[in-house]
Amino acid sequence: MATDLFKQINNAVLDLQAADLQSYARPLKTLAQLLRHSDLEAANSALTEGLDLDAFLSESSKSQGGMIGTATLAWPESDEQRLGLALLLIQRLAENPDYMMDFSHTYFYSGSKIMAGVHAVTRQMIIPFVRDYKDYVMNQGNLRPKLMPVVSNKVFIVHGREEGPREAIARFLARLGFEPIILHEQANQGRTVIEKVEAHSDVGFAVIILTPDDMGNLKGEEPQPRARQNVLLELGYFIGKLMRNRVCTFKVGELEIPSDWRGVVDEPYDAGGAWKQTLARELAAAGYEIDWNKVMRP
Repeated sequence: MATDLFKQINNAVLDLQAADLQSYARPLKTLAQLLRHSDLEAANSALTEGLDLDAFLSESSKSQGGMIGTATLAWPESDEQRLGLALLLIQRLAENPDYMMDFSHTYFYSGSKIMAGVHAVTRQMIIPFVRDYKDYVMNQGNLRPKLMPVVSNKVFIVHGREEGPREAIARFLARLGFEPIILHEQANQGRTVIEKVEAHSDVGFAVIILTPDDMGNLKGEEPQPRARQNVLLELGYFIGKLMRNRVCTFKVGELEIPSDWRGVVDEPYDAGGAWKQTLARELAAAGYEIDWNKVMRP
């Protein structure tokens, strides 16, 4: 089973924070090795292109005054260049862990204890680097901040009369950390059905399950299986409220589909469970973080 790369990176940093003089080299080397992972190659190349670590250190050394601990690193203004230089620095320190002693004594002086300097480098440089580096990688090279709206983890499940698909989808959503909202499980409080829908529509996503519960046809044609009218009404309601990219529709068996809502994902609900990956992909595309290990679990 695959392990999240950034979780391993964070673990290496935690080990480095807790290390002593005899053990700090191991987590430092592990961190550097993880940062050289092939999945990070493109990001690393973009961050370090054109950077000269030796020139950076030479310029930084000029800030050394007459007292110990007065030197400061000459970080550039560019966020990307700062990340790139920090990345190169970590690799340099890992190549020669003894150099970390001199480096910390010069730029992160924390008293006479040797490990105090190593821990200061970890706390003041490496931890902020890992945090910002992850943002850079996950946002595909974009470090510019943007306002992210808070998205509810509630998912409204619209369903017909078949209980099996409804219960399976609800259990799957709960396993991924979502709160499934099923209308008939909510208190009536003297409200009509549409009032209950409105009262519980503070959701971030909706799953529509179309089951062949009714029969209908154009005048003069043969009847065809159709979803219940309330299901189609609620489908339209959530398309209007959430927009199409936050509505996922599953069809159970063969049934007539309205022609004017194409563009919403409508996938077959299959007993084999392939629908789980489909739903997880749509949730991820809507901005949710998905634990794919849980998706793939039987």
